[in-house]
Amino acid sequence: MKNLEINSKVLGSVFTNCYFLMNKETKEMVIVDPADSPEQIEQAVLRMEGKPVAILLTHGHYDHILAANAVREKFGAKIYACQAEEEVLMNPQLSMTIYEDPSYVVKADVLLEDLEVFEAAGFSVQMIHTPGHTKGSCCYYFKDEDVLMSGDTLFCESVGRSDLPTGNGTDTIRSLHRLLQSLPDETEVFPGHGGATTIEHEKRYNPFV
Repeated sequence: MKNLEINSKVLGSVFTNCYFLMNKETKEMVIVDPADSPEQIEQAVLRMEGKPVAILLTHGHYDHILAANAVREKFGAKIYACQAEEEVLMNPQLSMTIYEDPSYVVKADVLLEDLEVFEAAGFSVQMIHTPGHTKGSCCYYFKDEDVLMSGDTLFCESVGRSDLPTGNGTDTIRSLHRLLQSLPDETEVFPGHGGATTIEHEKRYNPFV
């Protein structure tokens, strides 16, 4: 992983992985899916002596975004999301934040197109649109570090559910195949829930392939 250090905290009622990806040289940091508990996220950043510059949202469900606005305000980091997920992020019924805070929405600073590449914390990051869990679900590929942040698209030996607002089971399987066919076997996969895996492992053992 060269200059990349990855830490995580499990947050919220459905045990969501919030990831902290830090550049070891500069201490700049990318936060992926700030689930909830902004105080815990701030404490984790302070312990790591990191400087958050970007917040990457894999999709707009409440359990992945409830601390996003507070973390942006605290650190001045920009929020990135897939263009196709804008409606979900701005609609409390679709994001299901309505059950936690009926007025909670997230307006992303940067909306990305499929396969768009951007720079964050000194890393080159590619957004891969992987609809299925939601219509704008996506993964973030750190090619030079062989790392994929897969959100709720791909889990260890499983995939995300598709029966929630804007979900589609056919799209989920199509997205899974796209990832497994296009990424190197050695790519480490860090999902939104549960433990890490690799593309090679999922090719062999994921029953949805």
